[in-house]
Amino acid sequence: MDLENTINKENLPKHLAIIMDGNGRWAKQKGMLRAFGHENGTKSVRTTVECCAKLGISFLTLYAFSTENWNRPKVEVETLMKLLVKSLKSELPTLQKNSIRLNCIGSIQHLPDSVRKELMEVIEKTQTNSRMTLTLALSYGSREEIISAVKNISDKVKNNIISSAHIDESIINQHLYTHNLPDVDLVIRTSGEHRISNFLLWQIAYAEFYFTDVLWPDFREKDLYEAIISYQKRERRFGKTSEQIK
Repeated sequence: MDLENTINKENLPKHLAIIMDGNGRWAKQKGMLRAFGHENGTKSVRTTVECCAKLGISFLTLYAFSTENWNRPKVEVETLMKLLVKSLKSELPTLQKNSIRLNCIGSIQHLPDSVRKELMEVIEKTQTNSRMTLTLALSYGSREEIISAVKNISDKVKNNIISSAHIDESIINQHLYTHNLPDVDLVIRTSGEHRISNFLLWQIAYAEFYFTDVLWPDFREKDLYEAIISYQKRERRFGKTSEQIK
């Protein structure tokens, strides 16, 4: 069955977010080091990014490295950072070919200089691309993001730039890392885990969720199509009744 042809191109999630989980377990199952799983996971990233662009999804956000991931063994973190630099360099031609703009959210000031330099270069070189926006969540934690927004808004209230009476969802959105992105429509998490893991807590308020047992290095086009087909079978009511949205 050709799953791609069963997808309704008029009902795609505008913003798809993916928690890429299972690299370590995938490697362990094969008797290899966790770094082997991370390296193979980059192949799934490439497949997913190209497939989303081909389908016509406008925004794709990938949870690449959380603030909590800094607590992992030093050698694993160093390997991940080296792999990130390597991937940014090697994937630039793919981003340009597919007119994909790279974006980044998170505390990027905590990233090693080499990673930050490469990241900024690719963001700069792809800034005029318009087919799809690919956002990497790096050194990202949603609670930290919200705390930062609250502090910035508080400072503006203190300095009479914003009135506390005028603080609403729009004001908060403007102070989040994702101020230039729409709310998330669909969240996919791989590897059988059923957690949000401090990812886009504000932005997923009305998102649909899709959990799969597939480990991230094994995630392919078929798995993405199945997630989107599941999404398209759901009724998104945003707090209303079925009768109200018909």
